[in-house]
Amino acid sequence: MTKPSFPWPGFALAMMACIILASLGVDLIYVALVLLVWIGSLYLVAARPDEARPKPQGPAFTRDNMADLFEHSETPVVITERDRAIIANLSARQLLGGHIVGQDVRMALRQPEAIRLLGRDVDGGAVVRGLARRTDIWRINRKTLPGELAVIEFVNKTAEADIARAHTDFVANASHELRTPLASIIGYVETLREDVDNLDPRMADKFLGTIQREAKRLQDLVSDLMSLSRIEAVKHDLPDTTLGLAKLAERAAHDAANGERLELLDFGATGEFPVRGDRQQLEQLVRNLVDNGFKYGEPGQTVTVRIHPKGDNRLRLTVTDRGEGIAAEHIPHLTRRFYRTDPGRSRASGGTGLGLAIVKHIVERHRGRLDIDSTPGEGTRVTVTLPLEKQDEDD
Repeated sequence: MTKPSFPWPGFALAMMACIILASLGVDLIYVALVLLVWIGSLYLVAARPDEARPKPQGPAFTRDNMADLFEHSETPVVITERDRAIIANLSARQLLGGHIVGQDVRMALRQPEAIRLLGRDVDGGAVVRGLARRTDIWRINRKTLPGELAVIEFVNKTAEADIARAHTDFVANASHELRTPLASIIGYVETLREDVDNLDPRMADKFLGTIQREAKRLQDLVSDLMSLSRIEAVKHDLPDTTLGLAKLAERAAHDAANGERLELLDFGATGEFPVRGDRQQLEQLVRNLVDNGFKYGEPGQTVTVRIHPKGDNRLRLTVTDRGEGIAAEHIPHLTRRFYRTDPGRSRASGGTGLGLAIVKHIVERHRGRLDIDSTPGEGTRVTVTLPLEKQDEDD
């Protein structure tokens, strides 16, 4: 609180009045008493605390003010008076419909959990499903206000539930994928140990070959899981290194087609194509696509890799195999973790079910696009479109 200042204009007026009284012949004692009382009253008024002073009246806080306050909030908000909606912001009208204003909010929601919450004149919350769509999950929070008013807030919990469900599914699938080779390894080792003295050498060698194959599969699975985790950890960070994609892709494609498959690789690029990228991740992207082309294409058939421009600002990398192809209903799910169109064939070929999931995350980190086209009986083409890095004219 600010220190009060003495009202000097009032004091001057009091002095003038006393002088006039004295000139009229009033006894000086009475004049002094009048002056003392007057000055005392002036001091009391000046010293009165701010909260006791009349305040200037501003505009009243009306319903229009309340509506303006919540109108552009991303969270749906409804204000009720005796359970009837008097205000609904834009998000609430989009969620529940503009007709909610003026309605009994319990009738508008028609959710048992919400009706139980709103039917009591207390603060609280409730979780409801299917408010806008069948799979939606919303938390409704109610806060009472004076004057039989209440604020009802709708918080969308659908994304959180989807993430939790995806996490649960991933853990379950990963556990299953890890358990399968482990069970095979343990089973064959136990068999070898039970009859180690009488076991035929050829049978023992066969068992050891299976153990080695399953151990390699387990190693590949753990490696892919770690790769996927590392990629997801930096998926929002745009790479800051400029590199030539053509040479990188050619080297990675030859690594994937090592051995006898090398002669079946058909690689071609119409330029060097500078991109801003992570070298290790882009090499992994090309290796995964070329490896898939050989795994799921017909034996002895060529896998074609092409890099060419798309307009002035982007490039297109395509990997095409010639095989059985993929049915249309499977294509939207191919980048899901552990998704397989033919689980038996995938496991027999050494696939982990994570190759295209890794490719998708690498493409997203590089601000690109992934497209998969397939014709049953003819083969599959995977297309990756990436932005070109602009070069200075002096380069």
